[in-house]
Amino acid sequence: MSRCAQAAEVAATVPGAGVGNVGLRPPMVPRQASFFPPPVPNPFVQQTQIGSARRVQIVLLGIILLPIRVLLVALILLLAWPFAAISTVCCPEKLTHPITGWRRKITQTALKFLGRAMFFSMGFIVAVKGKIASPLEAPVFVAAPHSTFFDGIACVVAGLPSMVSRNENAQVPLIGRLLRAVQPVLVSRVDPDSRKNTINEIIKRTTSGGEWPQILVFPEGTCTNRSCLITFKPGAFIPGVPVQPVLLRYPNKLDTVTWTWQGYTFIQLCMLTFCQLFTKVEVEFMPVQVPNDEEKNDPVLFANKVRNLMAELDWDGVRKHLDEYASIASSSKGGRIGIEEFAKYLKLPVSDVLRQLFALFDRNHDGSIDFREYVIGLAVLCNPSNTEEIIQVAFKLFDVDEDGYITEEEFSTILQASLGVPDLDVSGLFKEIAQGDSISYEEFKSFALKHPEYAKIFTTYLDLQTCHVFSLPKEVQTTPSTASNKVSPEKHEESTSDKKDD
Repeated sequence: MSRCAQAAEVAATVPGAGVGNVGLRPPMVPRQASFFPPPVPNPFVQQTQIGSARRVQIVLLGIILLPIRVLLVALILLLAWPFAAISTVCCPEKLTHPITGWRRKITQTALKFLGRAMFFSMGFIVAVKGKIASPLEAPVFVAAPHSTFFDGIACVVAGLPSMVSRNENAQVPLIGRLLRAVQPVLVSRVDPDSRKNTINEIIKRTTSGGEWPQILVFPEGTCTNRSCLITFKPGAFIPGVPVQPVLLRYPNKLDTVTWTWQGYTFIQLCMLTFCQLFTKVEVEFMPVQVPNDEEKNDPVLFANKVRNLMAELDWDGVRKHLDEYASIASSSKGGRIGIEEFAKYLKLPVSDVLRQLFALFDRNHDGSIDFREYVIGLAVLCNPSNTEEIIQVAFKLFDVDEDGYITEEEFSTILQASLGVPDLDVSGLFKEIAQGDSISYEEFKSFALKHPEYAKIFTTYLDLQTCHVFSLPKEVQTTPSTASNKVSPEKHEESTSDKKDD
């Protein structure tokens, strides 16, 4: 029996009066509509909304910060050029041998320092997580999601590895010389053999045993709005060597960095970013991924594995805050919160992704949610089994008045909301758990351990919604289910436009 069929069979049974009586759930209860995936945003479109107060702030800060930062960036680029020139003097545009010796050591040290200084002068505050792998541990860095020209921060933080770039970029005055200093793999758009030559060059460098610098690749090949990870191109995975995934995040309330096909231009984004007091960016170096024999022979398989790993939600971080969420939920006493409060509790900026998560729990589209419901669902998703921790969290959330006991009214309110059945009679189930007029923690724990199926209520319910959505006619479905986190245009074709490709 398929998972969807099993989910439907289990979810069709609702515990009610006189436990053991089984009632088939209607095909569609009112609450189910809220579990349909919201329309998925186009990953190549960015629509940043700037309010009036924010516009005034940008103007006031820009009067002071914009000219200072432009001058500093120009000065640092001019200071970096002599080092880049020394590093690449007498070297062909397309290198056949790595730059070694004193030229590489001195220029790399100077350019790394100046690179960090340049991004600092732009107002970037960079937080680095994880350990950077050595060239022998991982010859290739794969960075995603790729959403802006500011992603060059990853190159500076990683120690100026080589990059894959268009041949035309090396012709740009000043910038081209700086690019050549990192010994890039240059790709030609007019040479029909460019793809084959590029792959051969990557294989040669990544299997050199550390003679060449590491290579940093943006495997998506184009910029998106970070709402998803689109299909990884297999080039970085063809050599079959270990790779280190690098996650890029911009956790800011106002997004001034995203550069997509439809949105702000290069100049507009630079001006908006320079006019911010600071711009936060996180660069996380994930554990090195070593391909097995099958993945070495199938770079697409290896690419999908790494992409799926990078798309996974950080449940460890979520678990760490569960107790804090539980106390907030209990203190709300059944009250509802708006998206601003929701974002504050989660320590996240209000973004399209957060709005979609909020919409999932906003049952009646009134702009507010019951935070207790969110925590219950989150706890079960994080710990889909009856552990002591999940039982404690569940008990605290049922115990609205925090007196150490769950009354039938509290029990009924939470279950009715969670199962989406407003007239659900839970008196029979309550009496089976309780020894008296209320449920103590020990009674609650004993019942939960003996009946593990109740820990699956929320995940089963979500499975049922997924099964229902994909049983609809194709014209009703909003998007195919090929996403790592939300959407993945597997059939996305390479664009011939140069605007935001690497």
